[in-house]
Amino acid sequence: MILIVDSGSTKCDWIAVDENGNQVLEKIRTKGLNPAILTEKKLKKTIKKSKELKENKDKVTHVFFYGAGCGTEKPRLMLKLVLQSFFTEAQVSVNEDTMAAVYATINNNTEAAVVCILGTGSNCSYYDGSVLHQRVDSLGYSIMDDAAGNYYGRQLLRDYYFNHMPEDLKVSFADKYNLEADYIKHNLYKQPNPNAYLANFAEFMILNKDSEYVVELIKEGVRVFTRNMIMQYKEELKTVPVHFAGSIAFFCQDEIKTIAEEFNFKVGNFERRPIEGLVDYHIKNLKG
Repeated sequence: MILIVDSGSTKCDWIAVDENGNQVLEKIRTKGLNPAILTEKKLKKTIKKSKELKENKDKVTHVFFYGAGCGTEKPRLMLKLVLQSFFTEAQVSVNEDTMAAVYATINNNTEAAVVCILGTGSNCSYYDGSVLHQRVDSLGYSIMDDAAGNYYGRQLLRDYYFNHMPEDLKVSFADKYNLEADYIKHNLYKQPNPNAYLANFAEFMILNKDSEYVVELIKEGVRVFTRNMIMQYKEELKTVPVHFAGSIAFFCQDEIKTIAEEFNFKVGNFERRPIEGLVDYHIKNLKG
């Protein structure tokens, strides 16, 4: 049994397939396994909570894990050891989530492209057709995640409290969420995964895209992300497309295309959930 795993900070999807790519279990979902923000103990606890994973762990021969927080060596190695200790019969591979986005969005295995993730978090890399190049080291969600779900959640909360949000949206926002200051601070400073908590507010933005305020909010976030991340690859952008993966990107395609015209880069493919494209990629490579 082969496990293909796609993990953000919020949730983690596990697909179990046989050597021919046939799905052998219903898709398994656990909480996100981000080793940059979770302890080893918390990672183990999250995996062990899954009844399906516990029942089938000894049948697993390969684990291909792609996740947020796996872009630097120390957290990536910690998570790999956690997975190896649980799936004792399996070969384990752990890669950053950008590689999942690459395999899911490129049109063929050797296509060069700039590939972006806009989900709970955000990232941007250049894939030259064989090797991934990252020009900015991530310093985590509180500093780096422009145009991500947690970025927009933070902006919505700030605009609500600073009275920059239109009055009709303020009323709807307050009806949908608990906006008491003490409750918000408790979730931000005393609960795990504050980035995922902030990202939950982004749903409000997607549901209210008929508002000029929301459209401008989205565009400004994408503009900042483009300036800070995509434009790291100015030379490459002259000849390659920019692909996008993640739910924020998927639901904000129009705004992304508008900003692409401002900065003169070519938009390529959009993929909401990269995991489906990973199955074909790994089956082909195992057979090859």
